[in-house]
Amino acid sequence: MTIEDHRPRLKKGVGLVGVVTFGAGTAIGVSIFSVLAPAAKIAGSGLLATVGIAAVPMVLFAVIYSFLSSALPKSGASYEWPRRFIHPSVGFLVAWLRILSNVGAIVVLAMVLVNYLSAVIALPLKPSMAAIITFVFVLNFLGISVAARVQTLLMAALLLALTSFVWFGAPKISLDTIGPVLGHGWLPILTAVPLMISLFLGIEAAAEIGEEVNDARRTIPRGITLAICLTAVVYFAIAGTALGLIGPARLAASKAPLLDAAKVAMGSLATPVILGAAIVSILKTLNATALVFSRAIFAMGRAGALPSALGRIHPRFGTPHIALLVCYIAAILGLFMPSNLTFLLLAVNIPTILKYMSSSLSAARIAQSHPDIYAQAVIKLGRTTTVALGFAGIAVGLVILIAGLGADWRPYAMIGAWAVIGIVYWLFGARGRDAAVQQS
Repeated sequence: MTIEDHRPRLKKGVGLVGVVTFGAGTAIGVSIFSVLAPAAKIAGSGLLATVGIAAVPMVLFAVIYSFLSSALPKSGASYEWPRRFIHPSVGFLVAWLRILSNVGAIVVLAMVLVNYLSAVIALPLKPSMAAIITFVFVLNFLGISVAARVQTLLMAALLLALTSFVWFGAPKISLDTIGPVLGHGWLPILTAVPLMISLFLGIEAAAEIGEEVNDARRTIPRGITLAICLTAVVYFAIAGTALGLIGPARLAASKAPLLDAAKVAMGSLATPVILGAAIVSILKTLNATALVFSRAIFAMGRAGALPSALGRIHPRFGTPHIALLVCYIAAILGLFMPSNLTFLLLAVNIPTILKYMSSSLSAARIAQSHPDIYAQAVIKLGRTTTVALGFAGIAVGLVILIAGLGADWRPYAMIGAWAVIGIVYWLFGARGRDAAVQQS
C-alpha cells in the first residue's frame, strides 16, 4: 500500500442534484440582476442573440471539464490537472492567481448582498459582510453534504422566484416592445458578448469537488450538461420576459432592470420577489465560491505547493478544515480591498479565464500523451477532437482576456504583481516541497 492509501480521505456526499445546483447555482448569480442593463444599452433587442452567443465559450469549456472529470475526478481539479499534465509550476501559478480571484469574488458577493438587504433594513456594511462570510464558511466546515443541501434549497428558492417573474410576465409580453433582434445588425450584438460571458462563469464548479462526488466519472459530466442547459433556459426566459415587458430602451436606462420589469407584471409583489431572488442568488454563489476556494488551497497543501497542514482533513466532518480556516481569514482580510465593482469583477474574471485555458491544455495533453488516463474517461470524443477542443479553449480564453483590457488595465497590473510574488515563492520554497511530496 502507498502512503496515500493511509491518508484520511475527503468524504463523499454530493449526488447529481448537488452537482447541478453547484454548477447552475454558481452561474446563475448576481450578474443576472445587473448585466442586462449595460448589455441592452449596447445590443438593444439583440440582447437575446447575445445570450446565446455568450453561452458558446462556456459550452466548449463544459465539454472539456466533462471529459477531464470523467477521466480523473479530483478535488481542487483546476490545480491538480495542470500540475500533473502541463507542469507543477503552471498548476501552482493558476491556483495562486485564483487566491486573489476567490477573495475578490467573496468580497463582491458579500458587499452586493448587504446592499440588497439594506433596502429592507439599515445595516453596517463591513460588519454585515463579515457576518455573512462567517456564516458561509461555517456551513462548509460542517461537511460537503451540508453545503450541498443548503445549495439545493437556495437554488430551489431562486428558481421559484424567477419562475414567478416569468409566469406573471409572459402573458404581458409584447413582440412590438421587444423589437427586431437584428435591428441594429450583428456588430452591437458581438460587442456585448464579453459582458454577457460573466453570466455563465462557474458552470463547471462541481469539477472542483471531484473526490467528494458519488460516482464522479459519470455524475459530474451529467451534472455539468444539465447545469448549462438549465442556466441557458433561465437566462433566455428572464431576458426575453424583461425585454417583452419594458423594451430595450427602458431596460438599458434602468438601475434595477429585473425589478422594473417585474413591477409591470407583478405590481406590489415585484419588490419582495425580486429582492428575495437576488438575496438567495448571491448567498448560493457565495456558498459555492467558498467551497471551490477551499478545495484549491487543500489540493495545493496536499501536493506540497503550500504548507502541508492545508492538506489535512477533519476526522469527523471529512472537510479540509485548515484550508477552510485559511480561506476564511483571507476573505475577512479581503474586506480591506477597494470597493470599485468594475475593478474587482475583472480581478475575479482574469484568473478564472486562465484556469479554463490551463484545463483546456491539460485535456489536450491527456489525449496526446496519456493513453492510460484517456482510456479511463467515460466521456470520449476521439483523441483528435479532444486535442482540437483543448486548443480551441485556449484560443477563446485568449480572445476574452484581450477584450477585457479595453475595460480597465489596472486589474491586469495587480494580478501581474501578485503573479511575480507567486513565482518568487515557487522558486524559493514551494517547488522543493512539491518535488518532495511527489517522490514520497
